[in-house]
Amino acid sequence: MVSLLLAAALLSGCASQSGYSGGTQGSESQEAVEAYTGLGVQYLQAGNTAQAKASLQRALSIDSDYPPAYNAMALVFQVEQEFKLAEKYFRKGVSANPDSAMLHNNFGAFLFALQRYEEACVELSLAARDPFYPQRAQTLENLGRCNQLIGRAGKAEESFKRSLAIDGNRPVALVELSQLLLDRGEYVQASRYFARFGRLIEQKQVEHYPKSLWVGIQLSRQERNASRAATYGLLLKNMFPQSEEYRLYQESAQ
Repeated sequence: MVSLLLAAALLSGCASQSGYSGGTQGSESQEAVEAYTGLGVQYLQAGNTAQAKASLQRALSIDSDYPPAYNAMALVFQVEQEFKLAEKYFRKGVSANPDSAMLHNNFGAFLFALQRYEEACVELSLAARDPFYPQRAQTLENLGRCNQLIGRAGKAEESFKRSLAIDGNRPVALVELSQLLLDRGEYVQASRYFARFGRLIEQKQVEHYPKSLWVGIQLSRQERNASRAATYGLLLKNMFPQSEEYRLYQESAQ
């Protein structure tokens, strides 16, 4: 999903992305609230959550409706595993700026991490509506996973394809689309998507994970390439012996 550290790193540009205009604050006050928010983000990235909270509280004392500060505070509490407080601040941020794709995305990622998939899908869908959101391809990829986990295969496929239309190298979208097509018996199309993932592996842009190896095994068997299937199986055994995919592989080999 959406990495927490990545979300924090993106906060440095969140004022412009949020669509927030600063309300009625004067220019000096606006500069101060942005500076304190930026400082809070820096402390968060450095792992100093106490100082991050202090800086963000200063920002919110100047402007109690500043969405990026609420977003940053929510991330701080997420790091501290204070999940009720994190949700509180995410909701305040979304309330202050309902049009912020960044806030909806980060809130959706938070809900996904808590396995609240129905709610997460709603937030990620709202984030994905913004055609200018820089992380839209990743958001759509995450929305696809979210829909998959609640049994909406059709919506998942649509989200993955939209993600790849924006960025053709989204690895999870490539692998998950391959699996969806495999499940429907569309082996040629599945193989094409997986081949694109394979090129990312060759270029060392991504690494295999349990699902990618399991998809590789299934496709290799369909193509009657026993050697390649065995290679994927050995990698799965050695790298991810506790995974659900390795259990499926063992069962399928019996």
